[in-house]
Parts: sequence; C-alpha cells; structure tokens
Amino acid sequence: MLASSAAVRDEAAERIYQRRWWTLGVLCLSLILVVIGNSTLNVALPHLANEFSATNSQLQWVVASYSLVFAGLLFTTGALGDRFGRKGALQAGLVVFLVATIAAAFAGSMGELIVWRCVMGAGAALVMPSTLSILVNVFPAEERTRAIAIWAGVTGGAGAVGPVASGFILAHSDSIGPIFLINVPVIIVALIAGRFLVPTSKDPLHERLDPTGAVLSIAGISLLVYALIQAPEVGWTAPNTLAAFAVSAAILVGFVLWERRSDHPMLDMELFKNPSFSTAAGGMLLVFMAMYGVMFLITMYFQFVLGYSALSTAIRFLPITPIMVIVAPMTPRIAARIGANRTVASGLGLVAVGLLLFRGLGLDTHYWYILLSLGILVLGISLAMTPMTSSMMSAVPANRAGQGSSMNDATRELGSALGVAVLGSIASSHYATAIADSVKGLPTAVQDVATKSLGDALGAAGSLPGEAGAALARGADLAFVGGVHLAVTVGAALSLFAALCVLKFLPRTTVHQGEAEVGGAVVDGAPVGAPVSFGGVDMIDITTGTDAPVGLGADSPAVLNN
Repeated sequence: MLASSAAVRDEAAERIYQRRWWTLGVLCLSLILVVIGNSTLNVALPHLANEFSATNSQLQWVVASYSLVFAGLLFTTGALGDRFGRKGALQAGLVVFLVATIAAAFAGSMGELIVWRCVMGAGAALVMPSTLSILVNVFPAEERTRAIAIWAGVTGGAGAVGPVASGFILAHSDSIGPIFLINVPVIIVALIAGRFLVPTSKDPLHERLDPTGAVLSIAGISLLVYALIQAPEVGWTAPNTLAAFAVSAAILVGFVLWERRSDHPMLDMELFKNPSFSTAAGGMLLVFMAMYGVMFLITMYFQFVLGYSALSTAIRFLPITPIMVIVAPMTPRIAARIGANRTVASGLGLVAVGLLLFRGLGLDTHYWYILLSLGILVLGISLAMTPMTSSMMSAVPANRAGQGSSMNDATRELGSALGVAVLGSIASSHYATAIADSVKGLPTAVQDVATKSLGDALGAAGSLPGEAGAALARGADLAFVGGVHLAVTVGAALSLFAALCVLKFLPRTTVHQGEAEVGGAVVDGAPVGAPVSFGGVDMIDITTGTDAPVGLGADSPAVLNN
C-alpha cells in the first residue's frame, strides 16, 4: 500500500514538473491581461469625453479606480490565495475580470464604466499575486529565478501593448466598447488552459485569516493611493490631500502594530528585518516610480510638444518592449556572475543615466535621442527588476508565497502612483512658475487657464491671434520641458541613492526559503509516502488533502494540489 501511494505521488509530482513551463505560459497570459487592463484606457480618454460627455474628474477616475481597488485589495487577496488555494484565486479573478470587461464594453454612462473598472481592479487583485505565488510553488529553486525573470519581463513589456492596441481599435471604431471586448477570447483561453495546466498551491498549515489586518490594509493602502492620485489635481497642501495622507498614515501604523502582535499576520513584519526583502521592496518602489513617472511626462511631451497623435505616441513606446522581454530573462546569469546586489545597483545606475539624458529634451528633439534615453532607462529597469523580485520572494517561505507576491505587487503599484504623482507634481510646479512671464499682459481669463496645465495653455493659445498665440504656445512648451528637466533630475538622484543602498544592503546571492523543496508541492488526495525527486529537488510534503499533512511537522512547505 505504501509503495503504491509513493508511486501515485511520484507520477503526480513528475506530471506537475514536466508541464511547469506550460504553467508559466498560462500565468504570463493572465498577467498580461492585468497589466493591459491598467493601461488600455490611457489613449481612449478623448473618445470617452466625446462619447459620454465626461468631465475631467470622471476621466481621471475611470483610470484611477482600477489602480485604487487593485492596490487596496492586494494583501487580502494574497492571503486568501495562501489559505484557500492560489489556483482558485487565479481562476476566480479571471472570471471576475471577464464579467467586468464585458459589462464595461456595454456601459451606458461614465458612472457605470467607473464601477466596472473597480470590479476589474478587484479581479486583477486576485490574479496578479496568484501568478507569482504559483510560480514560486511550481518551479524548483534552481529554475525559480529564471522563471521569475520571464514573469518580470512580461510584466514590464505588457504595459506598452495596451495603448497601441487601444489606439489601433479606436482608429477604426466610433465606440470604446471593442477595446474591452478584444480581451474576452484571451481571458477564455487563460481560463481553459489554467484549468488543466495550473496546479493549486496553498498553505498546508491552514492558518486563520486576519480580518482586522485585511480591513486595515484595504483602508490604509486605498486611502494612500487615493491621496497620491488626487494630490497633483487638487494640490499637495490642500486640506483634503493632507487629511487623506494623515488618515492613511494613521491606519497603516495601526496595521503594522496589529500585524506585529497577531499570531497569524497577513503580512509578517519580521520579513522587513531581512535585507533581501526590505531592500528589494524599497528598490522596486523607486524603479517603478522612475518608470511610470517618466512615461507619464514623455507621453505628454510627445503629444503636446511634438504634436503626435495618441496612437503615434503609443507606437513610439513599442521599441522598449523587446528590451524588457530580452534582457529580463538574462539577468539570472548576470546576477550569478557578479552578484544580485551589483546587478541591481548597475541597473539603478543606468536608470539614473537614462533619466539624466532626458535633460537634453528641447522643443524639437529628434525621436532617436528620446528612444536612446528610453532604451537606457528601460535597460536599467530590466536589470534591476528580476533580482529584486527574486530576492523578495526568496525571503518568504513557499507556504506563504502570497505575502511576498502581494508585497511585490504593492510596491510596483505604489511606485507607479508615486511616479505619476511626485514627478508629475514637480514638473507641474515648475511649469506654473516658469510660465508666469509668458502670460503677462494677457487677459486675466487666459492667464488663469494657461497656468493650469500645458494642455490648457495650448488651447488658450489657439484662441489668441497670430503672434500672441504662438508666443504663449512656445512659452508653455518651454515651461513644461523645464519641468521635465527638474523632475528627471530628482528621479536620477533618488535612483543613485537607491543604487548605493542596494550595493550595501542587498545580499549578493539569493537563497530561497525551503531551498530543498519545490515550493512544497503536494497532490490533493495522494497518500503520504517517502520523499521523491522532483526535477532533481526533493519534495518533502505530500498530503492526503485533509486538514493537516500526515507524518510531517509544523514547518511543512506549501501544499500543491493537482
């Protein structure tokens, strides 16, 4: 009987191991949907304004609502995946995303569309942590970094696909509905393939949930993201902004205190004592801050200063995608040769160089110079992302991979929001000051409009006669470009500081928790037997699918159910 049980487990484990790269393909496909969902509406805002007579506030929130819900739910959905099964969380997230996508395509008003974007964010929050958690539990330690590199490359490269696809569709359609419906067949493929190719992993210890921690994390992170989104619009010192930051800080402090005293924390605060985790988390925040902040400013530069259309702008970002897709999978070999800390520090150094090159932007800078600057920036990001993700996940036991995955995703999302908010606000503040000379002598109404933003100034310039309009447009362009110069300088300084911190504190090598097991895979319903070889790595946790592993101690790794 024991020999038969071991044979069953050997066969199931080998089957999971043999199809691990197919599993990764499904995870990456699911990940692409989430990333595209976050960027697909960026080029559709003018069409929304025409189709639904949307206000500026509605246009802002139809984009921001997705990020707000997504970021707020990450820790909770990661914990739910650990507790009840990550494949279930992934599949449920895809179903939610599918329903919300179809509903958004047929929305009859901006209010409806914003609601369904919130639901899409909830689906994405179930999907994204699950992809990385499942990856960690499927791949043996010696292949995990390579798999994470592919995952990271897809994450970075997918962001440029959404705007191009949306721009192409909108060029051939009078409605925004098709930009949502194009995702439907992809979601269905991911659901069906995931049903057969993705094993379910979960925490075998069945630890209790942390509802208090969930409420505090959702409230604190959502309010923080809300404040970051609103600050550039209403002002960093506006009462509402300051109140939102103060309340979010108080809630997040309460979350930390609660988690430190909880015997089943949603996020183990002891992880931050591990330099692999804390240093990588801080570096990831700054990397995404630089990337999204610069993309935001350069998108405006392309459209307002150089006069490109939305589709033309999106196409000009496409060449950076192959850089991420090609370089990210190469970083494990680079890190193995020179060390994770030096690889990440080198990447952050290149980020700083790329940012500083943007100081060369003028009113008629050639696209090839911009592409060179973007290429160096993205090359640095590609070098830094994978080792930081791997370092963060290595610090977390495989049975609680959801915690590491959620923290990884949260730093990316917060970094993105910070990049747009902080670098955008730096550029806007400089713009408001620098344009003062250009609006002197103009009618008060024109001055008020022109000082708000570059887009408003160019609109006002169009209403002025001849030389007066041309002078205002040129002054506004120069003021904006000067703001970009200041913002990228601040970003470069932060990147260099992060590079020094990484070089000093990030460990040179990545040692995964539970190095001896393949994420602790277990096959549901398979009887217990002796440890088996799983792609050259010993598996030590096979359970009967009951509440506790049979014959194993409390330190058993995660359960992987076929």
